[in-house]
Amino acid sequence: MDRRELAAFLRSRRERITPADVGLPAGTRRRTPGLRREEVAQLAFISTEYYTRLEQARAPRPSREVLTGLARALRLGDTERDHLHHLAGAPPGPPAGPSREVRPSIANLLRRLPNAAAIVLSATYEVIAWNDLAAALMEDFSALSRRERNFVRRAFLGPHRDGRRLYGVTDVDEFARTSAQGLRAAAARYPDDPEVTELVAELRSGSEEFARLWDSHDVSARPTLCKTLHHPLVGPITVNCDVLDITDRDQRVIIYTAEPGSPAEEALRLLSVVGTQRMGVPG
Repeated sequence: MDRRELAAFLRSRRERITPADVGLPAGTRRRTPGLRREEVAQLAFISTEYYTRLEQARAPRPSREVLTGLARALRLGDTERDHLHHLAGAPPGPPAGPSREVRPSIANLLRRLPNAAAIVLSATYEVIAWNDLAAALMEDFSALSRRERNFVRRAFLGPHRDGRRLYGVTDVDEFARTSAQGLRAAAARYPDDPEVTELVAELRSGSEEFARLWDSHDVSARPTLCKTLHHPLVGPITVNCDVLDITDRDQRVIIYTAEPGSPAEEALRLLSVVGTQRMGVPG
């Protein structure tokens, strides 16, 4: 454990964060930049005395739980979090479960694609970010729970409103096969994550199709490059489907675009205007 470097690193990270970054009032009597020590301690669920000793290079080695709390309180990125662990003499192990934190630059990318529908999927096929056109094309994800935003669960267990399975995607059987393979690979990467274990158990008990695919032990999944979605307002929309891997987060950006001058392009343009206002029928 490098106490002096750890202390300096904690101070530097604390001083760069504003109270507004963590939802605290700024106040008028702040003598130092950034957060106060007691505010970091509160956010990390540790005592102010212990955190003060850490910044003074006088504290004993923090536990992994304390380091996790500090990383969360100080809004550390993945590289910074790993550095914190190394300074504390506790090298980070593999993540217990799939990351659900979307990099700000990726969230900004989604907003900068007004003519394309785009979503971010976690390793377990949960929709964790989306832009307005994706919500109009599929459904208003902000109105759904985490459970309902999982594409694998939706494909195998429903609901299938108006007989449309997963937004009426024409290659839904292919998606079902590749998603089962992808989930098996994710389960191997995160064997200790209870959410992954519970999801697999739920799918195996609730879907004979999934159980059959799971028991095949296949793990080679290939994305489909073109698919058609049947929208309740504008009808079938054929789009190109491009996948960008975010390897450090084990996530994927899915971008749906239409051929220039095609009916699908006109349909997407209409949806960009209509938005989710008339979308009363989820997939």
